[in-house]
Amino acid sequence: MFAAERRQLILEMVRANGAVSLRELARVVQTSEVTVRRDVRALEAEGLLDRRHGGAVLPGGFTRESGFPQKSHLATAEKTAIADLAAGLVEEGEAIVVGAGTTTQELARRLARVPGLTVVTNSLLVAQALAHANRVEVVMTGGTLRGSNYALVGSGAEQSLQGLRVSRAFLSGSGLTAERGLSTSNMLSASVDRALVQAAGEVVVLADHTKLGSDTMFQTVPTDLITRLVTDEPAAHDDRGAAELQALADQGVQIAVAGSGGAPAPASSEPGSSGRGNRRDMPLPGQRRTHGSGPQPLRGSAVLSEQGQGQGQGQSDRARVADLRRR
Repeated sequence: MFAAERRQLILEMVRANGAVSLRELARVVQTSEVTVRRDVRALEAEGLLDRRHGGAVLPGGFTRESGFPQKSHLATAEKTAIADLAAGLVEEGEAIVVGAGTTTQELARRLARVPGLTVVTNSLLVAQALAHANRVEVVMTGGTLRGSNYALVGSGAEQSLQGLRVSRAFLSGSGLTAERGLSTSNMLSASVDRALVQAAGEVVVLADHTKLGSDTMFQTVPTDLITRLVTDEPAAHDDRGAAELQALADQGVQIAVAGSGGAPAPASSEPGSSGRGNRRDMPLPGQRRTHGSGPQPLRGSAVLSEQGQGQGQGQSDRARVADLRRR
């Protein structure tokens, strides 16, 4: 395929989906990610698209946000692997909050098998995924429906979360950097996500490699409040992605990486098991910041803590991230 043909196909894919990862572009045009990266750089110079870390998006800067149809077709294999890994963190009888997003929707489909679970959410997609799980109680916030991502937002959603306390929150977003943490392109969505964070003892961020290094308009969770990141492995030549993971780990974020190439890590047959599989865990280097005192968790208040693993384990895990970066 000639360069002009490749670039036209790349542009058509980005226009159709709003955002596409370099990995997916390379697969479709049947060339290397290095070549695709050059094509994307050339198209950006013409003002036809914007480069984002690990992918390309339509022009629009910090305020650009793809709708649900576009997001649902982006990095689907990676989201599945991330959801498989994240589901292993949830205990029987636990109470959690799950935010809006296509990755959290995938997580919810797997949580339907965890008995005695209580899930608080502002996402219609998450609630729908759990609607027929007779052993899971679903609590929805109030609020105004935002049709682009099927989420409830606004003061009604935020007020319904006041006084709530759960063990952990599972959130996604539009971008993640070590400098600013998790961010999103919509002010109303960001405000509700911040309220979800205030209700949780710890925060687990679900973000595929296309979000790493991307920064959008509204900060939702600063880095020092992120307990754990569940992601997939950056591409082989994505030094920036590996560097971002290292920077997050240096700030105390525990990194769990789904199996190489986006394949899910082996799942445990027991609900609530750690499901470590192929993930790389970064133990906290010191005491994490907490949200202070407040109402006790609804149920099952077990909060993950890996500080007891010792300095030797921490050094080993950091070596794994360094290895990931070299690759």
